[in-house]
Amino acid sequence: MVYDVVIVGAGASGIGCGVVLRDLGIDRFLILDRHHTGASFDHWPEEMRFITPSFTSNPFSLLDLNAVCLNTSPAFTLQVEHPTGRQFASYLRGVQQHFNLPVKRNVEVHRVEPQEPGFRLHTSKGRIRTRFVIWATGEFQFPDLKPFPGAELCIHTSKVARWSDVQGDEALIVGGYESGADAAAHLCAQGKRVTLLDGGAPWESRESDPSIALSPYTRERLAANTVHLVRDAHICRVARINDGYEATALSGKIWRCPQKPFLATGFRGGLSQIEELFAWRRDGTVVLTESDESTRTPGLFVAGPQLRHKKVIFCFIYKSRQRFAVVGRSIAERLDVSLAPLERYRAEGMLLDDLTCCKKECAC
Repeated sequence: MVYDVVIVGAGASGIGCGVVLRDLGIDRFLILDRHHTGASFDHWPEEMRFITPSFTSNPFSLLDLNAVCLNTSPAFTLQVEHPTGRQFASYLRGVQQHFNLPVKRNVEVHRVEPQEPGFRLHTSKGRIRTRFVIWATGEFQFPDLKPFPGAELCIHTSKVARWSDVQGDEALIVGGYESGADAAAHLCAQGKRVTLLDGGAPWESRESDPSIALSPYTRERLAANTVHLVRDAHICRVARINDGYEATALSGKIWRCPQKPFLATGFRGGLSQIEELFAWRRDGTVVLTESDESTRTPGLFVAGPQLRHKKVIFCFIYKSRQRFAVVGRSIAERLDVSLAPLERYRAEGMLLDDLTCCKKECAC
């Protein structure tokens, strides 16, 4: 069988794109995941929660910020405002079940081979033929474990099952954006002396785009705890010493801690798995068409947090979900499928194809 579309990744973006295809009446599609639906969210530290709040606002034509498709709300389903990873994963599985999405679990995609027409996917369960591919693998499953020499002595924040299990009275965290600040807040709340090191100072940023500055939810928790915030600490090395560990900055300044430092240095995006199929900018982002399609490999689309268009960043669900229907529309046009179902998407703010409205700063 040759599928019309194969979606790689059954996370927020993969499930959201699957619903768009369902609504368009495209039935010959498949969603592949190396684990299961929502697996990357299941692996969040137990205490970690969404920084974007969920609220059941659908009756007023405002979609829940964390919803991946129309007519759903994690707040209504889960009855929480800031879901944990496990809670959100259960919401995604509920969406999958409700829309009867064809998810094939425990399938590793080894290679995507362009053919004429379409693609051949080489997977752990055999080869799959498809006309189009939507790459929606996300980022959380590929932590950056080697940002500097000695990083292997540290513990990446994504490898922590629960912060309440962390031993010792002190904690040293390298990286001050969301995951680092989240770790600092949890550890400090347990009574530990926490030092948070960052090459900049994201906690001081006054940008109105939460993709650049810390979210209000995170700022609030940092302010409620006595975390020692250190700016301009460009860590270049971590080493083992007799009584613990030391982190050295480019300036030569050193911080020491009895326990292993924590790395909050981010993630490698899932696009690195098929990087040869894209053109790349110098800043490490991929070049895409206005329909989020690879400029090098026609028929290969990107969905999720690695999307960039000029200076517009789509790393939050409420941002990237506005592009699911853009991808679906492009595929539907080539399959000669009616675009009428997408009128609802545009009316409810789920089809953003005019980016001139983006990057407007808040007045106050």
